[in-house]
Amino acid sequence: MDTVIDVLLLAFLAICAVSILRLRDLFAMAMMFGLFSLISAGLFTTMDAPDVAFTEAAVGAGISTILILATLAQTARREQPVPSRSKWLPLAIVWVTGAVLIYGTMDLPAFGDGAAPAHNHVAPYYLQESYKDIGIPNVVASILASYRGYDTLGEVVVVFSAVIGVLALLGLRARPPGIVTGPPRPLDHRVVLKVIAKLVVPVILLFALYVQFHGEYSPGGGFQAGVIFAAAIILYALVFGLDEARHVIAPRLLQRLPAIGVLIFGGVGLLTMLLGGNYLAYNALGENPQKAQQTGIILVEIGVGVTVASVMLLIYFTFAERGRGKKADDGDSAGTGAGSSGGSGGSGSSP
Repeated sequence: MDTVIDVLLLAFLAICAVSILRLRDLFAMAMMFGLFSLISAGLFTTMDAPDVAFTEAAVGAGISTILILATLAQTARREQPVPSRSKWLPLAIVWVTGAVLIYGTMDLPAFGDGAAPAHNHVAPYYLQESYKDIGIPNVVASILASYRGYDTLGEVVVVFSAVIGVLALLGLRARPPGIVTGPPRPLDHRVVLKVIAKLVVPVILLFALYVQFHGEYSPGGGFQAGVIFAAAIILYALVFGLDEARHVIAPRLLQRLPAIGVLIFGGVGLLTMLLGGNYLAYNALGENPQKAQQTGIILVEIGVGVTVASVMLLIYFTFAERGRGKKADDGDSAGTGAGSSGGSGGSGSSP
C-alpha cells in the first residue's frame, strides 16, 4: 500500500511539474508551485520525516506562495511573450545536465539501504544516545538545536542575511516615496471573511505557540513555529489591511526582531562560555545535564522562531506596501498593475 501511495504522489508531482512548464498564467503557476510543495509534504510524511513535511507545508505551500503572489501583484499576471529563437541549445544543456545528475546517482546507495554510510556513522549514536544525553524524545530537535547547534546558528544568520538583502534592495520605509494608498479594495468589505479570520487567526497563533514550545516532544520547533506565526499575521493583513496589521506589530519593533532573534541564539552560546563551558555547550547552564540541555534548546528555539517570523513578516510587508497603491504621477496605467494589489495586502485579488 505504501508503494502505491508513493507512486501516486510521485505521479502527481510529475503532473504538477509538467503543468508549471506549460502554463503562461503566472497566477496559475504560483498555485501549482504551492500544490507541488503540498504534495511533497505528503511524500515526506510517507517517508517518516514529519519535521521536513511540516517545514515544506509551512514554507513551500504557505509563505512562499503568498510572497510569489505579492510579487505578481506588482508585476503582471501573464508571462510576456519572448521573440522566437532556437530551443535546441537550452534543450541540449538540460539533457546533458540531467545525464550528469543521473550518472552521479549511480554510486549512491539504494533508497532505504541500511548499509548506507549515512546510517552507519553518527546517525546510530544520535538515535541510541540522544535521549540519554538530552532527555527529549524528538531526535530531530536534539540534533538541530544541540548536537549541530553551530549549523543551525549558521542557518539563522543566513535567514537574517536574506532579509538584510531584501531591505537593502527595497528599502526600510513603510511607504516608498511617490507611493500613495490605493482605493478601497473589495476584500475590505467582505464581512464573512473578516468573521472567519477573527476565528481562525487566534487558533493559528495558538498552534504556532504549541509548535514552538512542544518541538522537543513532537514535530516542530522554531523554524516551523515562526512561519506559522507569520502566516497568521499575513492572513490578518490580507483581510483587514496592512495598516491594521501594523497596529498588531509596530514597524519599528518588527525591524529589530530579526537581529534580536539572532542575538538570543548567539547570546546563549556566550552565556555558556561565561559559565565555563564551550560555545553552545548547554551543560554549563545547570547542574543537571539533561535539564541544562533542555533549557538551552528552548532558548535557541525561541531565537530561531523570533528571527524566522519577523523575517517573513518584514519581507511580506515590504513587498505588499510597495504594491498596495500606485505612484501619484503614474496615472491609470500604473493603477492596473500595482494599484490593483491595494489595501488587502498586495496579494489578495490582483493575480
